[in-house]
Amino acid sequence: MKAVVLISGRGSNMEALLKAGLPVEFAAVISNKPEAYGLEVARQLGIKAVVIDHRQFPDREQFDAALAAEIDRHAPDVVILAGFMRVLTDGFVRRYQGRIINIHPALLPSFPGLHTHRRALEAGVKVHGCTVHFVTPEVDVGPIIIQAAVPVLDDDTEASLSARVLEQEHRIYTQAVRWLAEGRLMIRADGSVTVFDVSRQIAALISPQPDAR
Repeated sequence: MKAVVLISGRGSNMEALLKAGLPVEFAAVISNKPEAYGLEVARQLGIKAVVIDHRQFPDREQFDAALAAEIDRHAPDVVILAGFMRVLTDGFVRRYQGRIINIHPALLPSFPGLHTHRRALEAGVKVHGCTVHFVTPEVDVGPIIIQAAVPVLDDDTEASLSARVLEQEHRIYTQAVRWLAEGRLMIRADGSVTVFDVSRQIAALISPQPDAR
């Protein structure tokens, strides 16, 4: 499987994917920001790094057209959004329908959009987490591939909760991409995702932990 990764910043999820030994040819890393640190990380790992600066285009449509042209030069099987902080046009998303995935720092459908950790703390939830999903024209509502949950602690800050979630992001994004590369994912007619040949072990995360008695 060949992949292109889109980033806007440090690219920690991108780095985790590139270092995971996946059965994937990473053809390029593309950023909409020339200052994105992840570009240098990609270069250090021997991956082609490209900038398509959104500030050089008068509107989203023209930026997305240039971005799509660059993506298509590499003929990827999948487009991976890894901290890509641009809302993509409907036409762009439909161009790669079923072949574009994203990771979101919340347990969708809860807390779509930005500032997820702050909003989770303000809502007083006891469990938070992250979601890998297929991208659809409507933001953060695409078919869910995999999720990871973490406890929210009484003394958590945005920073501490974000760090705990990010550790799980690196784990589940790697797993989702591996499943894709192995042909083990299918989007069902009802919009849900089936993963073939996975463990059916039942486990629960309870937060706060109940008394042991």
